[in-house]
Amino acid sequence: MDSSAIAKALTDVGPRLRRLRTERGVTLAALAEATGISKSTLSRLESGQRRPSLELLLPISQAHQVPLDELVGAPEVGDPRIRLTPRRVNGNVVLPLTRQPGPIQTYKMVIPASRDRPDLLTHEGYEWIYVLSGRLRLRLADHDLVLGAGEVAEFDTRVPHWFGSTGEGPVEILSLFGRQGERIHVRAKPATGGTS
Repeated sequence: MDSSAIAKALTDVGPRLRRLRTERGVTLAALAEATGISKSTLSRLESGQRRPSLELLLPISQAHQVPLDELVGAPEVGDPRIRLTPRRVNGNVVLPLTRQPGPIQTYKMVIPASRDRPDLLTHEGYEWIYVLSGRLRLRLADHDLVLGAGEVAEFDTRVPHWFGSTGEGPVEILSLFGRQGERIHVRAKPATGGTS
């Protein structure tokens, strides 16, 4: 919260205190007796001549039996949507989902059906791919795999690799990439068939 928002919140406390007290039909004298705060201090709070403090607001909130945030007002909530900006990279639509620098970066990618010719490459890092929709073709060294929606692959990117469409249609994936070879840590593994 910036200083102007704090100043406005503090300015709004006085009228809110007066409104709450008058709506409940409580006199300044009765509130002073219930809180141990003098009538003059309460009056100055309500008129904005006295800056509200926690020491003053806590007894008032207890006397009125309302949460403290009702006295100071809930912060204004702006538009909560985050507007991510997709970009085109090698013909793919790439949407960065990680908003801060760090060892692992997350992307949503839409790979067009036309990106279906393998061109293997290598680089530092480790990649984890989850297929959201479509069919992903993954070439990893000598392996040529096709993954469907809900399937996951992870690999060291120093191994020659390529991923794209099978040519049947576009593919949507989530990609988690660790530039220095950071791996994804899975806390729970699915149960394997058989008895324990």
